[in-house]
Amino acid sequence: MAAGGNREETVALAFDGVAKGFRQGQRVTRALNGVSLRVLPGIVSGLIGPDGAGKTTLMRLACGLLLPDAGELQVLGIDVRRRPEEVQGAVGYMPQRFGLYEDLTVGENLELYADLKGVPPARRPGRYEELTHLTGLGPFTDRLAGNLSGGMKQKLGLACTLLQPPRLLLLDEPTVGVDPVSRRELWAIVYRLVEQEAMAVLLSTAYLDEAERCQEVFLLHEGRLLGHGEPAGFSHRMEGRCFHVRAPGVNKRLLQKELTGAEGVVDATVQKDGVRLVMAPGNTPEMQALLPGRSGVTVETVGPRFEDSFVTLLREQVGLPSPPTMAIPVAVESAGGEAVIVVRDVQRRFGEFYAVRGISFSVRAGEVFGLLGANGAGKSTTFRMLCGLLPASAGSLQVAGRDLRHAAAQARGRIGYMAQKFSLYPDLSVLENLRFFSSAYGLSGRTQRQRIDWALEEFELANLAGTASGTLPLGFKQRLALAAALMHGPEILFLDEPTSGVDPLARREFWQRIGVLAERGVTVLVTTHFMEEAEYCDRLVIMAQGEILAEGTPESLKERFRGTGRPEPTMEDAFIALIEGHREGENAP
Repeated sequence: MAAGGNREETVALAFDGVAKGFRQGQRVTRALNGVSLRVLPGIVSGLIGPDGAGKTTLMRLACGLLLPDAGELQVLGIDVRRRPEEVQGAVGYMPQRFGLYEDLTVGENLELYADLKGVPPARRPGRYEELTHLTGLGPFTDRLAGNLSGGMKQKLGLACTLLQPPRLLLLDEPTVGVDPVSRRELWAIVYRLVEQEAMAVLLSTAYLDEAERCQEVFLLHEGRLLGHGEPAGFSHRMEGRCFHVRAPGVNKRLLQKELTGAEGVVDATVQKDGVRLVMAPGNTPEMQALLPGRSGVTVETVGPRFEDSFVTLLREQVGLPSPPTMAIPVAVESAGGEAVIVVRDVQRRFGEFYAVRGISFSVRAGEVFGLLGANGAGKSTTFRMLCGLLPASAGSLQVAGRDLRHAAAQARGRIGYMAQKFSLYPDLSVLENLRFFSSAYGLSGRTQRQRIDWALEEFELANLAGTASGTLPLGFKQRLALAAALMHGPEILFLDEPTSGVDPLARREFWQRIGVLAERGVTVLVTTHFMEEAEYCDRLVIMAQGEILAEGTPESLKERFRGTGRPEPTMEDAFIALIEGHREGENAP
């Protein structure tokens, strides 16, 4: 029985023992294995699971783009096996990478999709006006889709999906790569559709705080349904097992490393000014055993979250983690505290448009420094300038002691770069990518072979060495991209939204590796839309429209917004308050 009581609504989507597999050479991968579930109209249902769980396959089956190998599947009362084309015309489906035409305007994209969906010409003007008002795109109908921010592109994709009002809306990770303000706006649109049109919505997401906004959730792992119900029901199971640990004077990432994998510890994540701890049933955190030699440690019981339950369920499937060791090929010589990245009054213009406006900041050796901002804030432009890929229009940039105006090539040899989108060669195998990038970094002979062997072993890629990288699950693509960025032992690592769309376990593993790198003296500059990941940073800046709005530690930025309405402000509270305050200032008369 789906969450929502004993109501007798018509079922919008019904899976009964559905299985689906894919053949690759001699190997058959079971994407779904005997899945049964019901999605009801008038509520938002969440589809949650790690990379490779089968979420996208389930979505594609639900909209008639794939047919099941076994089991029964009905969508809005239609048998998918018999009438897949009818299903495709009846549902709204927004895939992870919605096919916008970036050389067309917002209005032209709407017109094109109206043609494809068979919307009668007489109905179009009213529907366009309704959808652009709903999504806030009304003032931008003449703007090229390629010039929209990430959040606005997602809203346009949603508008195109809704041109023919569907009774079932399928959204496959619609908020990946979208900033917190735009995420909140997208959710408001979804709720409005549900409330006003009694639409059934099935939404997959990598953000577990979003799962808590759903009326019910379905948890997938390796093609099987682990469980389903109201998010609060999952959270309640974790009562009395969640704690917050503080150790004055100890770096949060180091504290997390010491607690990860300790006896009785299921999960340890950086949060606020310490570490959030989830314990196994019947275990309490005894600090003398968990942190021998540490003094002044405090432990506080905290309320459970949906994420605690979800991660615990996954740990039961894949086992408990071990703290990372990473025998990394990095020898950093910079003195502690020395500024290795210096940005002074930097501007970047594209014609009359300023992508970056006079920003200044510095990053010290061994520091994890965050660059946060709304979509279109100028973060990626700043990254490209710091990597020597794009010249500044004005100001000065120094990286690893080199002035990028005169010695960009020398600076690039001392940095590693992991792009926002998977930037390796998808048709090359894992091994071929590692060979190519190690050669590009000037490695050859025995050293090259040793580094490749290190990457395959350290990132658990050896069994996938012959696999085309484009077919890897997202978490493994991320491992490969990080391995390639580290092949030459860089002193400075640039990470542009490295965990976008990656599941919670992969994100935890990734940040544990970053913590080890920082501990060894590697300087890390990172952008992220996950505000909880900002807690891993030693310092950060928040940008909007090419300007820096604030700079400081995560704690100092949150403290600015503590008040009666926010006794315990989160990083997301601080981010949204800064961005909205900037917008209000711009709109003031």
